[in-house]
Amino acid sequence: MNKIYEALKNKKAFIPFITCGDPDVATTKAAILEMVKNGADLIEIGIPFSDPTAEGVVIQGANIRALAGGITTDKVFDMVVELRKEVTIPFVFMTYANVVFSYDPEKFFAKCSEVGIDGIILPDIPFEERSEFLEISEKYNIDLISLIAPTSDDRIAMIAKEAKGFLYIVSSLGVTGTRSEITTDLNSIVKIVRENTDIPCAIGFGISTPEQAKEMSQIADGVIVGSAIIKLLKQYKTKAPAYIGAYVKEMKEAIS
Repeated sequence: MNKIYEALKNKKAFIPFITCGDPDVATTKAAILEMVKNGADLIEIGIPFSDPTAEGVVIQGANIRALAGGITTDKVFDMVVELRKEVTIPFVFMTYANVVFSYDPEKFFAKCSEVGIDGIILPDIPFEERSEFLEISEKYNIDLISLIAPTSDDRIAMIAKEAKGFLYIVSSLGVTGTRSEITTDLNSIVKIVRENTDIPCAIGFGISTPEQAKEMSQIADGVIVGSAIIKLLKQYKTKAPAYIGAYVKEMKEAIS
């Protein structure tokens, strides 16, 4: 099986997200190394985009700061090359269709394969419209990871049957951001997923505390956290990696 499947099977996975280039690439790289050292099983790396429609104000802010600081897709690729000298866990890009189109899809996926990216999440591409990326991603052995939302309803089984890498289950309606409670009937969604695929599933959007992480890990195979990490970056800037490492350690321990 592929690298993502291997990383998530037979354990509860902690999947942190980070926007590359906020406040700078060196800090992003240092933060990822701390995440790995403290138990992250897979890392989502955000390639900044000017209109990140799935994101709440926290990650939107990170995108704006990174772009203002001069981040480019090539600089993200260069950082991954450096990280791959010492990191073996899966990396997944989280970005938007325009980023891929503007780079050229063929060139983009070829570069992903070259530098060691294992998968990609494009939240603005509906499942029914992913075919224009799917063929190229498969050509370069990059998993095109699908999202399942609380409103997916009768599409859940269809999406699960075609899943690659892992399934990203969106915990709540709306955009990313920490939430005081998650009220979606996630058990029912995961049940349908389990009936249609053995691909692992991870829950994201709104998770920020060890208690929430533990609860979600009892439902799914993994937990995804982004906004809480971005808040640490905004607060501590270049000193954030150590705080992020401690946070990842606490969250991983909560689900283990």
